[in-house]
Amino acid sequence: MKHILYILLYLNIYAGFIHVSNAQNLQLTIKGEDTIPEGLIDSLNIDSNYKNYQSLKQASDELHLTLSDIGYIENELKSIQKENDSIFIATFYFGTRFKYIKIHYSNVDFSKKELIQISSEIKDTFFILPFEEIENSLQKLNALKTKNGNTFARIHLEEITINSNSTLSASLILTNGNKRTIDQIIVKGYDKFPKSFIKYYAGVKIGNTFSKEEIISQSNALNSLGFVSNIKTPEALFKKDSTTVYFYLKKEKDNLFDGILGFSTNEDSQKLIFNGYLNLELNNNLNFGEQFILNYKADGNDQQNFRVKTTLPYLLKSPFGLGLELKIFKRDSTFVTTEQEIQISYQINPATNSYVGYKGYDSSNLLDEAIEGIAIEDYNSKYIVAGASYKKHQKNILFPIKTNISLETEIGAREQKALKESQIKINGNLHYIFNLNYKNSIFLQNSTSILTSDSFLTNELFRFGGINSIRGFNENSIDASMFSVLNSEYRYQFNEGIYMHSIIDIAYFENQVLSIKEKLYSFGIGVGMQTKAGILKLNFANGKAESQEFNFSNTKIHLSLSSRF
Repeated sequence: MKHILYILLYLNIYAGFIHVSNAQNLQLTIKGEDTIPEGLIDSLNIDSNYKNYQSLKQASDELHLTLSDIGYIENELKSIQKENDSIFIATFYFGTRFKYIKIHYSNVDFSKKELIQISSEIKDTFFILPFEEIENSLQKLNALKTKNGNTFARIHLEEITINSNSTLSASLILTNGNKRTIDQIIVKGYDKFPKSFIKYYAGVKIGNTFSKEEIISQSNALNSLGFVSNIKTPEALFKKDSTTVYFYLKKEKDNLFDGILGFSTNEDSQKLIFNGYLNLELNNNLNFGEQFILNYKADGNDQQNFRVKTTLPYLLKSPFGLGLELKIFKRDSTFVTTEQEIQISYQINPATNSYVGYKGYDSSNLLDEAIEGIAIEDYNSKYIVAGASYKKHQKNILFPIKTNISLETEIGAREQKALKESQIKINGNLHYIFNLNYKNSIFLQNSTSILTSDSFLTNELFRFGGINSIRGFNENSIDASMFSVLNSEYRYQFNEGIYMHSIIDIAYFENQVLSIKEKLYSFGIGVGMQTKAGILKLNFANGKAESQEFNFSNTKIHLSLSSRF
């Protein structure tokens, strides 16, 4: 008796197992009550195997909705019949497929400028849409309405009819809500944040039409300031008669220390020469958005360059700012030039800034006696300055600036030995990164400066060369009345913290004092990496003039470290 019970138990377990196995391998076949359109079943990508009848039934119901979305609005699931233990047949009535819909609209509610963004066929009273694009197109049109301040606008179709020629037509209805404008702006997380940046830099102002998409874009623009970041997406509180926008911000450390140590060989003595560079940048330490820059360079040949600059943005909560700058350049015992500048800036939008100002130069000849071929004289110059800049950021720790364009013009005169001579200076810079993919990019930069004058002095010429202009040459070692430098790099980024790059620089310059017109070339390789101390860069570059032969001893090694604190 005991053995019989065990056998019956095993048989029940086996039967249950067989039942479950069959339930996990149910198959669904689709048939049409009428003729199935060619290729329709294949295009639906239907899963033919199901674990149980419930999932099979759910797939059949979803197929009914899918057919409606692609134009078979008359489709109907007639039956689901069991052919055997594992195969079920779902029979559908498909009906006519409607490929297009003719939508009538009111010129009062919708303009052709709006409709052209969703349809390519627009008439005075109606437009045509492919049936499969109805949902996405109406959502996009609804977003256009809410973007214009009609936050609670809703769009839907009414009077949907089937015409005699098997086409659909409908009426587009707009239900307007109350137009919303921004009545209050509140910052959470960074209570001392200078709110003028929200008003002028991001462009969010009291009284502006409320648009969710624009608010998010404007909030993201604040990230490019460096000293602040978004904690989360902005939110809006709608009351019966007011709209309050909340920004969630966090203060970030944005002070910068940048140092360079360079090595080169003196061509005459063959001794090792050290080049030094120091840059200190303090940002927003007083929660005003202010900036202070201190810069010092020495090339090891008794050439020194000192610069101090301060910027005070949005004075008295206006879009105007103030900039003050002092530069001192000394070349051994030859001359020293002092430059003072004052600027009034105006923020046009988050990416564009303009300014006007005054710039003065005062240069002194330090030579005890004149040297033939070197025109160095005491002089002073006064200029009116005007310029503009455009800067676009990107999300990349190593390369945060994607586009940088600046143009500056100085118009004035030089006074020398009681003689006054009109002059014009033009300075331009263009910097752009072509992102080929996540790891590969191409960096291009052009810097051009032009001095127009009837006569020229050595101590008033532009000075270029070095890691920030044409690499492979000493800092500020080349004098020019006109120069243009093209820097190029092919960059390969291994990960977010390290990359390698090529160096190919080309320059052309003219020196009217020495009647020189010359082309320069520089080739090399570099590496950069994000360390705990900051961004470390190491460059090897060899520079040569067009008329010179390549000499390995001309190779310059540049080491820099940019550390934020």
